[in-house]
Amino acid sequence: MTHIIDRRLNSKDKSSVNRQRLLKRYHRQVKEAVEKAATDRAITDLDKGGEVSIDKADIREPRFRHGRGGRHTHVLPGNKHFNVGDKIPRPKPGAGGSGSGQASKDGEGEDDFTFNITRDEYLDYLFDGLALPNLVKENLKNADEFSTHQAGFSSQGSPEKLNVVRTLRQSQARRIALRGRYKKRMQELEDQLQAATDVDERLRLQKQLDALKAKSRAQPFLDQVDLRYNNLVKVPKPSNAAVMFCVMDVSGSMTQAIKDIAKRYFLLLYLFLHRQYENTDIVFISHHTKAQEVDDETFFYARETGGTIVSTALHLTLDIIAARYPVDKWNIYVAQASDGDNWEDDNGRCGELMQGLLPKCQYFTYVEIGGREHQSLWRHYEQLMAQHEQRFAMRSIDNVSEIYPVFHELFARKGVA
Repeated sequence: MTHIIDRRLNSKDKSSVNRQRLLKRYHRQVKEAVEKAATDRAITDLDKGGEVSIDKADIREPRFRHGRGGRHTHVLPGNKHFNVGDKIPRPKPGAGGSGSGQASKDGEGEDDFTFNITRDEYLDYLFDGLALPNLVKENLKNADEFSTHQAGFSSQGSPEKLNVVRTLRQSQARRIALRGRYKKRMQELEDQLQAATDVDERLRLQKQLDALKAKSRAQPFLDQVDLRYNNLVKVPKPSNAAVMFCVMDVSGSMTQAIKDIAKRYFLLLYLFLHRQYENTDIVFISHHTKAQEVDDETFFYARETGGTIVSTALHLTLDIIAARYPVDKWNIYVAQASDGDNWEDDNGRCGELMQGLLPKCQYFTYVEIGGREHQSLWRHYEQLMAQHEQRFAMRSIDNVSEIYPVFHELFARKGVA
């Protein structure tokens, strides 16, 4: 039997350290469990932490054992059935117990490893590797946000800004410079002292030499002139000003199941933006025959319905951009979700509006929900793909299980799998 004893000192937050080590070591398995939970959870629980399970086989640890070497003879008292050299047959399946469950072939089994993760950890795993594409325009949108930068050193400042290394370096330089001046003069006096023959002259030179040595030794290790303080300045922090337009069809053709899928998709987007980009504006637009800008609660919980005219939403988006979001200063994103059903006469109008909207956008995504056959709006949008391939993406979702994969594909950071 081998005993391995860990004699390292336990840190104050050992359990927290071990937890982070576990999450880092099994990052892939935890991420897969979180993605599965995002699909299985109710829409009201989508942003909460909770339990995740990892297959026990994925976290099995190696064990150290001593191999049995040499020859061994065992004497078993009361044996009436076997002799030395006989082979004992393997028990038949089911003969080792009376349970009704299906046992594994090798007679071993383990439950999944289940543990809780916090909301922040859950969202970190959920949005790992995601980013808004083409986020390039920077401005001083938030002038109240500053970052502190080192801007040299100052001879005056508060004690907490004292730079010890620079102060000691200044002290050493001062002492070397002053002692060097005294050292040169002391060397001259010593040479004169050796050459002098008169007693009075020698006494006078010795007195001067002793005075210089006393001055040299009296140099303070640290003087007021040596103190150096970090000179910190506040610099306005530029931010990538971005706005996301969430455009959702709430017309009568959108069944409740389709609306739930659309709301789940937009809730993922909403959580992603709040988690990754604190200063991003979000504009919610819902439309049927008319389009209107609404707040988040109305967007996710209202039950308004009607006919379908998609162009009203695109027209309202252009109006809001013109009124509040200058194209030269803002990164503009649009996420549209619909079942694709639209008045045929309105599709041409949508094409005209999209020709004006897409050049203003950094990225436009269209998600069609609820059917394997694409509707008329999809076919009209396809004609725009060749002209705006870098800033226009289209995907379809048939069921709830496809929401997160499609979302991850649309907003995956370039170069990240």
